[in-house]
Amino acid sequence: MDTKVVIDTVWVLLAAMLVFFMNLGFALVESGFARAKNTVNIISKNFVVFAVATIAFLVIGWGIMYGDGNGFMGLKGLFFIGGADNSPATAEAYQGVYSALSWTGVPLLAKFFFQLVFAGTAATIVSGAVAERIKYVSFIVFSFILVAFIYPIVGHWVWGGGWLAELGFFDFAGSTVVHSVGAWAALAGVLVLGPRIGKYGKDGSVRAIPGHNMTSAMTGCLILWFGWFGFNPGSTMAADPEAISRIMVTTNVSAAAGALAATFLAWRLLGKPDIGMTINGALAGLVGITASCAYVSVGSSLVIGALSGLLIVVGVLFLDKVKWDDPVGAIAVHGMGGIFGTLAVGLFAQDKFMPGTTGNGLFFGGGFTPVLNQLIGIGAVGAAVFAVSLAVWLGIKATMGIRVSAEEEIEGLDIGEHGNRAYPDFVQTETVA
Repeated sequence: MDTKVVIDTVWVLLAAMLVFFMNLGFALVESGFARAKNTVNIISKNFVVFAVATIAFLVIGWGIMYGDGNGFMGLKGLFFIGGADNSPATAEAYQGVYSALSWTGVPLLAKFFFQLVFAGTAATIVSGAVAERIKYVSFIVFSFILVAFIYPIVGHWVWGGGWLAELGFFDFAGSTVVHSVGAWAALAGVLVLGPRIGKYGKDGSVRAIPGHNMTSAMTGCLILWFGWFGFNPGSTMAADPEAISRIMVTTNVSAAAGALAATFLAWRLLGKPDIGMTINGALAGLVGITASCAYVSVGSSLVIGALSGLLIVVGVLFLDKVKWDDPVGAIAVHGMGGIFGTLAVGLFAQDKFMPGTTGNGLFFGGGFTPVLNQLIGIGAVGAAVFAVSLAVWLGIKATMGIRVSAEEEIEGLDIGEHGNRAYPDFVQTETVA
């Protein structure tokens, strides 16, 4: 076998393993930001969601996303992986099954596994936003539908050779395809669920419900930051030394700038350097650079990260103002970060980094067309995912129910949903919801 194919395959699989490891990061961030009485529920959701995503993507989602079809969805390669497994891949070998993936010369199953861990990430994003009041089974059902149908259809538009790809919309590693999809689906769930008991007073006041373990949340953030070094550079799907090195640096710089910008803005607005804002600032910087990481300079990544960090602080405060209860800030991080990060391609891209792809963005003489294309993609994906997710959540609510009882919510979902506690030897002092 060709040496390049071997090296590329090892790189893609290692990157995929890093992205898989991000599941632990999400579990620690979300459980840390939530209350102790819901810890088992949250880590269980984060554990089982990847298993659900694996089956959903294997059986249905993969073919819809990457199978040849039309501009809307794939129609071939459905119901388990099928088709040529030639390596290095050629357009001829994949023609008629997975032509959208013919550009990368690694085996078919390596491509599948790498794309699977991205699909699992989109579903995991939803978990934190709907935490502390959703029924376990309802979350599992929604996760299956998201990964089997919603995520792959809009993913096909961008990465499967669909209509947005034809338009000239670019999203290198998923600010929109992964992160915004998860955020729009989460927002629909939050609106159907309603806020947690006691979160908002009758007079409109906001009650802070602090997370129970900031050590866990910070550790989870660092794991996610680490995993992003597979998420973004791995999307090259080839061990290109120059490209993956630059993408590593743009990714890291954006995260650092996001963390610092969020810290100082929160310090200015809240009077203290809030650790939760620092954590979410780093994550916003990571989400914000994901679409453009291969297309922009290191200097541009610093600006993108800083602006993403500022946006997350504004976003979290805005969500409370409109009473959209998101315990972990996932909608702001992945939604606002995803929207701005996708728009950043149209603003900051430079053709010299990946010639013949994005062209130059608005700030580098490319005019407004790249921005317009990005806006169309942002709007189309957002509208589709939100509308379909809202319908699915409402359908689940009408059939099996979506929210636990008030008594169960007050006692904690660990006991009501799982008959277990994360910290059985600790004295629970919380007496209110």
